[in-house]
Amino acid sequence: MYNWLIVGAGFAGAVLAERLANERGERVLVIDRRAHIGGNAYDELNEDGILYHKYGPHLFHTNSQQIVDYLSRFTEWHPYEHRVLAEVDGKLVPIPINLDTVNSLYGLNLTPEELPSWFAERAENIPDIRTSEDVVVSTVGRELYEKFFRGYTRKQWGMDPSQLDKSVTARIPTRTNRDDRYFTDTFQAMPKYGYTKMFEAMLESPNIEIRLEADFRDVRRSVEFGRMIYTGPIDEYFDHCYGKLPYRSLRFKHETLETAQHQPVGTVNYPQTNDFTRISEYKHFTGQQHPKTTITTEYPSAEGDPYYPIPRSENADLFRRYEARAREEKNVWFVGRLATYKYYNMDQIVGQALATFRKLNEQI
Repeated sequence: MYNWLIVGAGFAGAVLAERLANERGERVLVIDRRAHIGGNAYDELNEDGILYHKYGPHLFHTNSQQIVDYLSRFTEWHPYEHRVLAEVDGKLVPIPINLDTVNSLYGLNLTPEELPSWFAERAENIPDIRTSEDVVVSTVGRELYEKFFRGYTRKQWGMDPSQLDKSVTARIPTRTNRDDRYFTDTFQAMPKYGYTKMFEAMLESPNIEIRLEADFRDVRRSVEFGRMIYTGPIDEYFDHCYGKLPYRSLRFKHETLETAQHQPVGTVNYPQTNDFTRISEYKHFTGQQHPKTTITTEYPSAEGDPYYPIPRSENADLFRRYEARAREEKNVWFVGRLATYKYYNMDQIVGQALATFRKLNEQI
């Protein structure tokens, strides 16, 4: 008999398992359909001994000291500030767009004081910002939108930015200075020994049992438990009774190269060319020293594991039907990106899980 069944061993499931087991002393069974813990943040050493992320790059960043303090119980940190270049018009230039991006592309010598006016001259007046296209075109104009965003977005999401909610491109800022960091959060670092080691430390408790390659429905029928935390796709929990929620997936090509470094920064985006979106090189993230290097090329796909909820109004409407149904479930909590159909960063999922624990700890 378990007090809790937790479905999914990613961030949401691991945080709640750790809290329930160690703060409340309750017995927790954690299951996952994959053969490992850690969800999409899982990393491992490849056959050459290079630490890589099996499901593409995961960069940790947050403005929450509470979340840093919590995760620091289970890992030390390797400081890392992520930088991304985009191959545009045959040049590698910083993304998000900043002063150096514009000056390099157009052969200009603008100052930080002059760049806002340069953007304003090109920006289109769009009174009602609704789509991802609207966000960019109203900020930097159509030419930069075409160079940096339209092609990349069409590859990533399988549709034009004019068909996507404004939240997609609103995540990417435009800067008027030379700050070339992809994120500006106060804390930016990687788990010193990898995400998997951090998850192992989180789940190391005599009150936690882990079952991998486990089917949720089989376990649910065969195991006695009091309450459940579900972090999988919410539509799958309800057997897609209202229809499937749309997701975008990814296919990864991992390669180890006979060179110490392949590219100048951790990630290079390809908005204009190729059928892939980006190439990432892990040694930039981890600081690992090795005569070889491992890279991952990402190919967006309509088929495969669910990675990104597609932000469109009709999808949000469908999710709300499942959400209403979920509120009627007794002793079941729905937590995480797939269960709440939202594109959360890792720190946001940790924060959501900690908040969920505080609420249920007060209620139960």
